[in-house]
Amino acid sequence: MTAYRTATAAAVAVATPLLLATWAAGPAQAHGAPTNPVSRVSACSPEGGSLIRTAACQAAIAANGAPFTAWDNLRVAGVNGRDREVIPDGKLCSGGLAAYKGLDLARADWPSTRLTPGAGFTLTYSSTIPHAGTFKLFLTKPGYDPTRPLKWSDLPTKPFATATDPALVNGAYRMEAKLPSDRTGRQMLFTIWQNSSTADTYYSCSDVVFPGGGEGPAPAQSTPGSQSAQSSRKTTPPAKRTPARTSPSPSATSPALVTTSPGEETSPVDLAPAADSASGSGAGSASNTTLPLVAGGAGALLLTAGVVLTLRRRR
Repeated sequence: MTAYRTATAAAVAVATPLLLATWAAGPAQAHGAPTNPVSRVSACSPEGGSLIRTAACQAAIAANGAPFTAWDNLRVAGVNGRDREVIPDGKLCSGGLAAYKGLDLARADWPSTRLTPGAGFTLTYSSTIPHAGTFKLFLTKPGYDPTRPLKWSDLPTKPFATATDPALVNGAYRMEAKLPSDRTGRQMLFTIWQNSSTADTYYSCSDVVFPGGGEGPAPAQSTPGSQSAQSSRKTTPPAKRTPARTSPSPSATSPALVTTSPGEETSPVDLAPAADSASGSGAGSASNTTLPLVAGGAGALLLTAGVVLTLRRRR
């Protein structure tokens, strides 16, 4: 009995730090990124399908030094609406976070989405947990040059659309908006999601292409492969375009995914939740500690039960 008690105490002493770390992590915070129009971070993530093999994504991963596994975790804490003060010019796509610096590469061959100027469209923003907050959508000004680092001066002062507390349905927020009518060629759809239930603000860059102007290298249009369980969108044939996936909303114009790399391309709409991590402390900082989403109170209880059961079997 003495030996058993000694073994139990030792096992608890070993397991306690692990359990405390798990319980301290608490539930995962809100995470997300646009998947249609496809954002750079989702296209270049391991769940991005064949888009990750495009030249732009490969260059971004090389510059980053690691894959964009945490596609849904590009967030900065404590910004509180001071986006232009906190996030430096040239680092808007990474939010100033070193862990995402490859997203700031200035080039005209990023995976992109075709849009129609002046038309309605639906932004699909995949997320893992519902949270309150406001989405602000910006589109670069006429004359934007994708071969130069994105700066705040490339964006209008006010967003062309906003959405506060949209519903999270089937793993995604969907927001309808009307696009400006004076854009041509390659542009950047810059999305800011400022949480009101957490201290975090999320940033994302979605490369888009409008008819006319300098569209860069001729892109090969991609037809989505399969429907996503998250988005539940249908395939409809836009006029004079290859069929592309749309939102359930009948008023939205269908964005068509395009890429500058040859081969069959698929849209990264079936993204899996990435590992959770603590909020960043501000621009230029990123957490290096991650815990799987399955880690939580239930996991800790299972680990505790496993330790006790094992020891009892040894009595």
